[in-house]
Amino acid sequence: MKNILSYLTFLLTTLIGAHGADLPNILWVTSEDNGPHLGCYGDKYADTPNLDALAAKGMIYTRAISNAPVCAPARTTIISGMYPPSTGSEHMRSMTSLPSEYKMYPAYLRKLGYYCTNSSKEDYNLRKEGDVWHESSRKGHWKNGPKGKPFFAIFNYTTSHESQIRKRPHKQVHDPAKVRVPAYHPDHPEVRKDWAQYYDKITEMDAQIGARLKELKDAGLEDDTIVFYFGDHGSGMPRSKRWPFFSGLNVPLIVHLPEKWKHLASTDFKVGGKSDRRVGFVDLAPTLLSLAGMKPPAHMQGHAFLGKHEAPAQEYGYGFRGRMDERYDMVRSVVGKRYVYVRNYMPHKLYGQHVGYMFVTTTTQVWKRLFDEGLLNEAQSHFWKTKPAEELYDLQEDPDEVKNLAGSKKHAKILARMRQAHLDHVTKIRDVGFLPEGEIHSRSKGSTPYEMGHDEKKYPFEKIRSAADLASSMNRKDLPKIIALLSDEDSAVRYWGALGLLMQEKAGVGKGKDALHEALDDSSPYVRVIAAEALGKFGNKKDLEKAVGVLGKTIDPVKNGCFPAMLAMNAVDHLDDKAKSLLSAIQSMPRTPTEVDKRFQGYVGRLVDTTVRELKGGK
Repeated sequence: MKNILSYLTFLLTTLIGAHGADLPNILWVTSEDNGPHLGCYGDKYADTPNLDALAAKGMIYTRAISNAPVCAPARTTIISGMYPPSTGSEHMRSMTSLPSEYKMYPAYLRKLGYYCTNSSKEDYNLRKEGDVWHESSRKGHWKNGPKGKPFFAIFNYTTSHESQIRKRPHKQVHDPAKVRVPAYHPDHPEVRKDWAQYYDKITEMDAQIGARLKELKDAGLEDDTIVFYFGDHGSGMPRSKRWPFFSGLNVPLIVHLPEKWKHLASTDFKVGGKSDRRVGFVDLAPTLLSLAGMKPPAHMQGHAFLGKHEAPAQEYGYGFRGRMDERYDMVRSVVGKRYVYVRNYMPHKLYGQHVGYMFVTTTTQVWKRLFDEGLLNEAQSHFWKTKPAEELYDLQEDPDEVKNLAGSKKHAKILARMRQAHLDHVTKIRDVGFLPEGEIHSRSKGSTPYEMGHDEKKYPFEKIRSAADLASSMNRKDLPKIIALLSDEDSAVRYWGALGLLMQEKAGVGKGKDALHEALDDSSPYVRVIAAEALGKFGNKKDLEKAVGVLGKTIDPVKNGCFPAMLAMNAVDHLDDKAKSLLSAIQSMPRTPTEVDKRFQGYVGRLVDTTVRELKGGK
């Protein structure tokens, strides 16, 4: 009888442990700057045996997205479980804070009893407040935690990063002649070399991850540990990284749940299978908490796709692009099962703006040179031109996203539905990206961008969003309404009014010249700068003289603040050689402003170098 009672106690304890108090170990192995170019995703050119083996006993997600197509905003999305456009953290290394009651996800895991380590990259656009990691450095490892305590551990591999694609000398392994060149890239030997080297680096990364998974197995932890593998955004090749097309957002995501934790799988989970469920980085934090049995906090904007608190599958995923290093832009995208919708709020800017770091890659240099020489076809030339306000791509028929269907009558209903999804999304999260970057900080002084974004007095969202929509419509008939925006009491509305006239070039400046001249004395430096750019680029000689004067007073980051100065420097660069009188001032200005995060400081120097070359007549 005693033995029977002991057995029943053991059985009950086991059942309670498996489904209650017991917590799974969770391991994340992550890589940088690579899309789903893996064997398990059907890429026959790829050589990834370790990740293929993980997929064979786990499941792959074919519609997983990073939400941001570049590292810092993507990691910011993960750590917070929130969309960076709602927290003011969408711009590269523009540091902001979360409301004090909102925590980064490791803080919640720690309260549940987890030992949390990160080896080793953080790169958030949000300040770390309070206790986040037990260890976040190259020393971070599950083995350093207390025995018997569940762990959450991240190991990040930089092997496939953009910088490694262009590293020379390199011993080629994959044959460049056999690589698939996407339709938007020129089929050139140097482009093939870069793509082949990218696949070489993925193979190296695969081996490193294989070694880490072997370490887990050798430690006897394999059966107790849920494993995630994912890349941090699309490939490091130009027009993938930094662009919220599917090519820049789509990431490999493999999840393996050992038998002990299969009860935490989603309803569509199938070992060795695949799912086209729309999941994104914003969903990772809620999913972790759900796996640990905790209901995700209400402020998290993602949806758990595994665990006790799995949420219903979402119809769409959402991407975004803000300032990329030294260049300003504003793009939002919606990813569905088959279609991708893109909304360009600054369509007057080139897709391929001169981001200094991107131009180090040989493919970028060759691609731009061939465009300048007139040697590219329409699909290959597209990247070096200005943008339409809206784009729509059919991933089934056009996986490279080169055929814009936004003007297709056949697809009008799909366009309207996805446009509305975009509007609903930015409204729901109170997207603060409609503000000039500096105003995200100034309007939230004393609180946080998220709180400011939910304060109608500080941020009249619908009025500003509507102004942005009108300004970027690119319709001539809207010019009178756009000019009227410059008389609004809100500086962000006036900013969009100036942008709207700039976007319509000579027509906009011609009709709105008087309003733009008044805007040169606006109380907002952002309005003044955009008005000056419009008059300088599309006005007459006298307009240019006044415009250059305004820009010259704004370009110094120490005197005027980094954000107005960065915007002014961009405007000077866009004037080509019309602002040569500012050359001496630009050459002597400070290159490393101290008011911003250290990771941000180098962008000013890059912009100075590019602008100086432009003013001197270089390329």
